[in-house]
Amino acid sequence: MDWAQVLGMRPGVTAIIGGGGKTTLLRTTGETLAAAGYSVLLCSTAKIYPFSDLPCVTEPGEEPLLATQAQSRLLCAGTLLDNGKLTAPAVPMVRLKALFDYVLVEADGSARLPLKAHAPHEPVIPPEAEQTICVVGASGFGKPIREAAHRPERYAALAGVGEDDLVTPRIAAAVLMAEGLHNGVFVNQAELAESQARELVRLLDCPAVAGSLKLGKIF
Repeated sequence: MDWAQVLGMRPGVTAIIGGGGKTTLLRTTGETLAAAGYSVLLCSTAKIYPFSDLPCVTEPGEEPLLATQAQSRLLCAGTLLDNGKLTAPAVPMVRLKALFDYVLVEADGSARLPLKAHAPHEPVIPPEAEQTICVVGASGFGKPIREAAHRPERYAALAGVGEDDLVTPRIAAAVLMAEGLHNGVFVNQAELAESQARELVRLLDCPAVAGSLKLGKIF
């Protein structure tokens, strides 16, 4: 499945936020774009683990990036932290945009939960980003907000409900529209809650797709 095409990703910088499959979407779209002949950089303004089977540049400066790019169309880069994770590369985003056809940025953390509400300092979307895609994990539908959402107190407040309320498409749509941080939405894990995923897509006021990265399928 060409998720880059499905989600309308354009050359330049794309920020990916939310929960429920950000890193998988980053890697999957990166592979597709690289196979099509584009140079692609995967990175983060939050914190992610390096992709173990991809070339990863942690040295400062453009030269290591260019040397690695000459050997591989798909690579990751970032500043290595003591815990083994990567944060933002030392090279400015405006230069990364000039060096690569596509720069895919994981701009958010969600503690591995399918849903996310953002604190005032989140997400860290680069000003160079042409688009921001919010990922919503359909596995969160039908669960209490306090179990399904990162920052559940904020998630509940944005929807005007309690933290013990079960997540519905209307609640998820209310949070997304209240935050207004994205240009498009990808409802992942739709195989787990197809009807709810479809309903959320219908409720949104922006381009949205329901699908499954695991199955490589659009619903």
